Amino acid sequence: MIEAIDLWKSFGDNHVLRGVSLRVAPGTTYVVLGGSGSGKTVLLKHVIGLLKPDRGSVRVGDAEISALEGRALTEARRSFGMVFQGAALFDSMTVLENVAFPLREKRRDVRLDEVRRRVVEKLAVVDLGEEVLDRYPAELSGGMRKRVALARALVSDPRVVLYDEPTTGLDPLTTDSVDQMIMAAKQRLGITSMVISHDVASAFKVADRLAVLYDGRLAAEGTPAQVRASTDPFVQRFLSTWFAKQ
Repeated sequence: MIEAIDLWKSFGDNHVLRGVSLRVAPGTTYVVLGGSGSGKTVLLKHVIGLLKPDRGSVRVGDAEISALEGRALTEARRSFGMVFQGAALFDSMTVLENVAFPLREKRRDVRLDEVRRRVVEKLAVVDLGEEVLDRYPAELSGGMRKRVALARALVSDPRVVLYDEPTTGLDPLTTDSVDQMIMAAKQRLGITSMVISHDVASAFKVADRLAVLYDGRLAAEGTPAQVRASTDPFVQRFLSTWFAKQ
C-alpha cells in the first residue's frame, strides 16, 4: 500500500533522509520509531506529498505521490486520513461538526442525514456514542479527543491512516486507550496504518512491522521480534530502557 524507495532529503547541509526504503503491506500497521530530529516527520511529509525527495520516490497504492502536483496530488490525498499529535480538533465546532468536516469539504452535496449517519457510524468504530455529538472539544477528555480525531480521519473511508505521535503527552491509561483504538480500526475496517512515534511500548503493542530511524537511515526494520533482536548499537540503546522494565 505504501512504498518508499531510496529516499534522500537534505535541507542545506542537514542531511535528514539518507536512502530510506520501506514497504507497508495493505491492512497492516507499520510504526516508524526514532528520537527527536531523526527524520520521522520528514518521512511522513514525503508519504503525504508535503515534501518532494531530492532522490527516490514514494508510492501509495497505484499513485506515485512524489511525482504528483496540483489537482492530481490533492486527489491522491483523498485516500489518506490523518490523526495529528494534538488531535487538532476545531474548538468552535461540536463533535458532529468536527467529524463531518472532511465530508463537507470534499462533497458539498451530501445530505445532512447522510452526514450524521456516517459520523455516528465512525464514532461507533472508536467506541463513542451519539451522546457526544453535541459536545465541544473542551468538554472531552484527552482520550476522547483522540477518538474523535480518528473518527474524523475515518469518515471519508480512507485506504490509509497516518498517525503523527499519537501518544505524546498522554498518561498511561489514555495511551493504552489510543493503542486499542489503532488496533480496533485495523481489525474492524482493514485500515492500513503508518504511525510515527518515539513511544517504544506503544509501538511494540500495535505494530505488525517496525522501523527504527537513526541519522537518516533505517537502523533496523522488521517484525517487532526481529527489531528487538537487532544488534545495531543505537537500536539496542534506544530500546534498552523500555525492555529493562519488562
